[in-house]
Amino acid sequence: MSTEKDPFYMDPSFLRGLTQKRISRRTALQGAGAAGLAAFLAACGIGSKPQTVAHQNWVWDKATKAGSLDFANWPLYIDIVETKGKPTTYPSLEQFTKETGIKVNYSEPIQDNDSFFAKVAPQLQQGSAIGFDIIVVTNGIFLTHYMEKGWFTELDPTKLPNFAANAAPRVQARAFDPGNKFTIPWQSGFTGIGYNPKLTGREINSFSDLFDPKFKGKVGMFSENQDTGTLALLGIGIKVDSSTPADWQKAADKLKQQRDAGIVRKYYDQSYIDALSKGDTWLSMAWSGDIFQANLSAGNEDLKFVIPNEGGVIWTDNMAIPLNAAHPLDAITYMNWVYQPRIAATMAEYIEYITPVPSAQQFMEQDAAAATNADDKAFFLEMSKDPAIFPSQDVLAKTSYYRVLTADETTKWNDIFNAVIIASRSPPSTLCSVASLPAYLAFSSSKMNTPKRCVEPSWIGSSARSQS
Repeated sequence: MSTEKDPFYMDPSFLRGLTQKRISRRTALQGAGAAGLAAFLAACGIGSKPQTVAHQNWVWDKATKAGSLDFANWPLYIDIVETKGKPTTYPSLEQFTKETGIKVNYSEPIQDNDSFFAKVAPQLQQGSAIGFDIIVVTNGIFLTHYMEKGWFTELDPTKLPNFAANAAPRVQARAFDPGNKFTIPWQSGFTGIGYNPKLTGREINSFSDLFDPKFKGKVGMFSENQDTGTLALLGIGIKVDSSTPADWQKAADKLKQQRDAGIVRKYYDQSYIDALSKGDTWLSMAWSGDIFQANLSAGNEDLKFVIPNEGGVIWTDNMAIPLNAAHPLDAITYMNWVYQPRIAATMAEYIEYITPVPSAQQFMEQDAAAATNADDKAFFLEMSKDPAIFPSQDVLAKTSYYRVLTADETTKWNDIFNAVIIASRSPPSTLCSVASLPAYLAFSSSKMNTPKRCVEPSWIGSSARSQS
């Protein structure tokens, strides 16, 4: 393969030079706001009963190509080239336009799932378009609400042949969207353990390492209860998708022992990665992509990421077409287009999360073979073997999505795990404006001395275990 002939070849020196932190895909809300969501949605007329119609918002019989597409994504979540004094460019989007004639108006308005939901829910509730043809949403309660309220356009599988041919089996069989009726994955990531072996003095491979008295005051845990509770369940040998409140209490009791013994330095939000990088903590709960970015920023390989022997958490960000999108055919054309292995490889080389297209690996190997110097060759070979992009089936088999929670179970989950992490406070009165949700959460967070920039609580995690 020649780099001159391949429009998707990206200079590895550019990729290696990326130092700006990504805003974590997981960063959203604190468990404190959990109690208010059901009341909030009910007060706003946004219930949670599933639609029963055979098709939701079926547009494909009349949809025509418009030649444009409005795509809303998270920051730094696509291949990008930024040159001083020149406009930002997105190589894969430019190639898509070249091949299809569809211009992509790309923006990054999604800072977290909750605030974006709060922004678009009033329009969707009224049946109005939100101005985007594709949005990216993490599996969890907000994704569930979009689907149950009929706020997504049901996908036509005949227009997604690349997805059918190239998507990993695990993403074609996801319990939170059976049959990929409304969404297909963008990228995925893991929750596990990050650590600095120079400080721990040994390799870390078990959930029990987070409880070792040797690391007293040097262990970081997450301040949100979704990942923390799920990882604890896995750590004590309980299957997440069939776990009961009694199991949750056992996991919480284990976490209380860790807390009361002084082993936990702090329950962190996204700032956990700073503490780990600076050595304030020696090991910590961690999100897979953050460890790569921290090492990249520091110019070293001091930090490692591991899925504990007992199991880890997997989450997925998903592409969806909102209700009454102006350009649905252009949108689904793009969704199908990115499932070409060459395209998936180009984006994975930048994004560094789990690609949904396993065959992208061979194109990274081809990039390595085509590289003209040793550094470039090493870079692409490293990418092609990176378990953060191409996890083995053994690793995937050890991971779980979050427990599906009913409304009553959500309350129990929050009560049990928040008793470990944060003190309880009474929420403010029920709100009646979707736009007020972030204000409510900011209020409830401040009342509990938790960071204003919070992370996703358990009531967001209404997804089920995925088949690996």
